[in-house]
Amino acid sequence: MRPILEGLRQLARYPSALVGLLIIAALVGTAVFTVVTIPYGQALELWRGGEVWRMHPVNARPVWVDRIAGGDLPRTQVISSRDAATDHEPFEGGSRVRIPLEFDYAHKGFPSELNLFLTSEFAEREPFVRLTWETPDGREFILGGRRLARDERISISQDWGLERRLGRVPHVGLFAEPGAEDVPEALPGRYRLVLDAIVFEEQATIDADLVVYGRVHGLAGTDHQRRDLMVALLWGIPVALAFGLLAAVGTTVTTLVIAAAGVWYGGWVDAVIQRLTEVNIILPLLPVLVMVGTLYSTSIWVMLGVVIALGIFSAGIKMYRAMLLPIREAPYIEAARAYGAGNARIVLRYMIPRILPVLIPTFVTLIPSFVFLEASLALLGLGDPVLPTWGKVMNDAQTQSALYHGFYYWVLSPAALLMLTGLGFAMLGFALDRVFNPRLRAM
Repeated sequence: MRPILEGLRQLARYPSALVGLLIIAALVGTAVFTVVTIPYGQALELWRGGEVWRMHPVNARPVWVDRIAGGDLPRTQVISSRDAATDHEPFEGGSRVRIPLEFDYAHKGFPSELNLFLTSEFAEREPFVRLTWETPDGREFILGGRRLARDERISISQDWGLERRLGRVPHVGLFAEPGAEDVPEALPGRYRLVLDAIVFEEQATIDADLVVYGRVHGLAGTDHQRRDLMVALLWGIPVALAFGLLAAVGTTVTTLVIAAAGVWYGGWVDAVIQRLTEVNIILPLLPVLVMVGTLYSTSIWVMLGVVIALGIFSAGIKMYRAMLLPIREAPYIEAARAYGAGNARIVLRYMIPRILPVLIPTFVTLIPSFVFLEASLALLGLGDPVLPTWGKVMNDAQTQSALYHGFYYWVLSPAALLMLTGLGFAMLGFALDRVFNPRLRAM
């Protein structure tokens, strides 16, 4: 144990080790922060759908990308009837309700979409609503009327009749400055959508939310299903680190114990271990995982179990065996046998600790390889169908041809996090190798 502690003290001499430790510490801190602030159940709800989704724009780029480019693209605005000055005019058997949804728009660019979400409470007879759009310069556009169900979504942007009247898509035509036909620009100012509703019951109510969708959203943007990619980027960190750490620990520790047992017992035990290793070495890991994911399950725990099982009898057994053979003949091993130490004690207390310092760099550099393996499986469509991960984000981007449509952020964000993870562990692992490997210590 003392050589390990002494080696760790020497890490301060290597700037690459310090940088790697800072990267790993940042990843671990972000992972803990994510799990605490966005619990597992909430993360799944945010990623799989719900009420939050419908308030996000489709394929919106991150806010910081627009700021770097010097743009001023609009953000999403939600205008609720709960904040509006609602007028009620009762009559026998019902009332007339007037709801003005007002908002300020200060951008030259146009929103990406317009949706109106209505919720009505009634016993038998549906309310009727009529919509009017008012612009800052006093123009009015009649958007039509309809009866309301209990939960209704009116997609103003997909109103084909309104599009024919305006001569362009509604979310452009309703905001366009008059007179600019060739290159339209949005007219800044205060807009208002007026809801004139008739309710036919005294206890009936109407709530409305007008969503003016922007073209940028958050720090990571959104995908084709309106999901905030920040959820997957944040939760991808604990998933990736847990998968990589568990796989590295499971394969390294088990392989080391099996190799030490084979060296100590020798004979048919060592022969069986070596033959299993030679057979397992020729089995390609990725195709086997693809077969398991296709024919059985893509659960991350199933994949983790297969990775550990196939990683036990790997080429590492032969490397550990070569290191342990001289140790078996060491004088202190003979002394331990002389005073009656058992086989398990000799293997676990006297043989394995002797090569632990050399294995620490290998263990550290193994973690990012398993992180990349999990991302590769998800990129191939064999990732966990429930968890939001970096590989799942890249798989969705590939399916939706994100790069072809110019949604570079969709691919670059998870790829950058993968490279940062690999860089952090690689820098620390190489520094550890120089500390604990005698052949590199003097270089």
